[in-house]
Amino acid sequence: MPHIQPLDPHVADLIAAGEVVERPASVVKELVENAIDAGATAVTVEIQHGGMTLIRVTDNGCGIAAEEAETAFLRHATSKIRSEYDLEAIGTLGFRGEALAAIAAVSRVDLLTRTADESVGVSVELEGGVVVSREEAGCPQGTTMVVRDLFYNTPARLKFMKKDSAEGAAVFAAVQRQALSHPEVSIRFLRDGRQELLTPGDGQLKSAVYAVLGREMALGLRSVTGSGEEMTVNGFTSLPTCCRGTRGYQHFFVNGRYVKSRTMMAALEEAYANQKMVGKFPGCVLHLTTKLNAVDVNVHPTKQEVKFGSERKVFDAVYYAVRAALEQDQTRPTAVLERPRAHDSVTPNQTKFQTMTAQQYRALTSQGVAEGAPERRHPVRPGLSALERIRTAPLPGERLPLHDYTAPRTPAAPAPVSTPAKPASAPVVRTEPEARTVPAAPSPRPAPVVPEQEESAPMNERPVSPAPTHPEPEAKAETAPAAPEVLPPVAEEPEPEPWRLAGEIFHTYIIVEQGERVLLIDKHAAHERMHFDRLKAAGYTPMCQMLLTPVVFTPPAEEGAVLLQNQQLLADFGFEVEDFGGGGLIVRQCPDYVDAGDIESTLSELAGRLLSTGRADPAAARDGVMHTMACKAAIKGGQKNDPHELERVAKAVLSGAVKYCPHGRPVAIELTRGQLEKQFKRA
Repeated sequence: MPHIQPLDPHVADLIAAGEVVERPASVVKELVENAIDAGATAVTVEIQHGGMTLIRVTDNGCGIAAEEAETAFLRHATSKIRSEYDLEAIGTLGFRGEALAAIAAVSRVDLLTRTADESVGVSVELEGGVVVSREEAGCPQGTTMVVRDLFYNTPARLKFMKKDSAEGAAVFAAVQRQALSHPEVSIRFLRDGRQELLTPGDGQLKSAVYAVLGREMALGLRSVTGSGEEMTVNGFTSLPTCCRGTRGYQHFFVNGRYVKSRTMMAALEEAYANQKMVGKFPGCVLHLTTKLNAVDVNVHPTKQEVKFGSERKVFDAVYYAVRAALEQDQTRPTAVLERPRAHDSVTPNQTKFQTMTAQQYRALTSQGVAEGAPERRHPVRPGLSALERIRTAPLPGERLPLHDYTAPRTPAAPAPVSTPAKPASAPVVRTEPEARTVPAAPSPRPAPVVPEQEESAPMNERPVSPAPTHPEPEAKAETAPAAPEVLPPVAEEPEPEPWRLAGEIFHTYIIVEQGERVLLIDKHAAHERMHFDRLKAAGYTPMCQMLLTPVVFTPPAEEGAVLLQNQQLLADFGFEVEDFGGGGLIVRQCPDYVDAGDIESTLSELAGRLLSTGRADPAAARDGVMHTMACKAAIKGGQKNDPHELERVAKAVLSGAVKYCPHGRPVAIELTRGQLEKQFKRA
């Protein structure tokens, strides 16, 4: 039986350090929090090689007394609390007294500090938690902490550190959160000698948001202010039209402390219900202020998870504050379908059309109002001119009648072929050059004409017609050439039964009739799988386009780091991404099927997949990128597509080559004739 004995103090310190110090970002967070608790108004954070070789945090706070400099590195030594009653209402960021001890246990630390009452400061050097030197030193008021060679004595932790770019991005994100939590403190961040962040420290949250999140994000935010039930909520939240594809822009703070709260996140997103696009998430910087004894911050070593005395009160406070901000916003686009009234104000130098919105102009032109002409006060007459017919045509994206789902075929020069030898096969005919509104008269050619409703079906999938009684041996049949191949060829397999493309509903689901069954095919899911299989095939080379105006955007720090870390992988799929400085990225090239306006959302989604699939596994990272690219390249639900493209998708599903989308969802459901007759009580 093993004997129970106390651990060696050094081993105990290493275990404690593992709870507090996970990576360089943890060190920076603890040191900046100590600086803020010391009353600093300016803090400078400098790192090298992602913080693994050097972290320097300098502040102008109150400093540490010379006789207490060594005591500060002992475990559970702190100036924040004195008794057990202080734990019931913690108002400082640090309070455990473990940060400096944990950091010193796994690194080499230099401390330089001086208080306002002292004329000379003190310098203390530690290695592995042991003091190796102490001497007087001249320095300004405040504290400078230098941490070198992090995890030099714990190789088991060192091997799990990521690349310098990823660790540096995590440090940058930690500094950004501290800047947003305390806008009254000017925070400066330097990475490898280059300044990447500087906040003004004027006490205005809007200024900190502008410096941290950038101009574009700041302009899409609206002020939030609310109070009730002993809580106040203030900050900023994004407009429904400015939501992003990731939750990386959501920042929550409780009494000045950055927290990860599912309650606050749920309340925020619930306030956006029915106002934002599906798959998009709002961004925010929300500060919740409540009584100190109403929240417990001592539930996790990193202090990022807290427990509220009343989750319902927190949910209601955030929900109603954000909801009120969204309802008061007057910049949201609304569809105005009414004509301008006679008393609407128009300046002398403007016509009434110059003061209209796009929706108002469309509403007027759809009723046949010519520019400069008086308004019609009667319906448009049946005899319309060519201009009026153009104006009354459906707008782009407007749904057309169901019988118009088949697009006109482009006329092509037919190639003559010989008549099939088997008498039971249907004679092949020439495809009509244009779609007609009424059935055309039979062709004088010897070959019979197929009715128009049969022309919409593929040639090799039309129902077989009986052979003519007296076929002429000299009769020649012609067929139209195959449509241009837009998608990769699908392996041809003998089909057990002929099938027919019966139509499409909601511009999303393809209807296919085959024997005694009907298939409903999700065209986006099936097409996405076809693209994914094509991307998986060897030798894929994307069609790329250089952007006339490069796209510049500022993603969250961790997303930007993972994109830069996988530049070659992104280049394989057509993206040319470079570091633009200040946490921004610049995109000079993208695949041809990605619109310039979708580049930021696409790369944000790619970054999320790379973060979730694991950057250490190249195969998983590549599959994650291919999932996103296949989704972006696939035809979308709600779009109107050419029948030839729908036929290709249906053929891939019926052949068995496509069964599930890359996310595992089924691409088709089956209804039998018996099931339908049972529903209509005919069985």
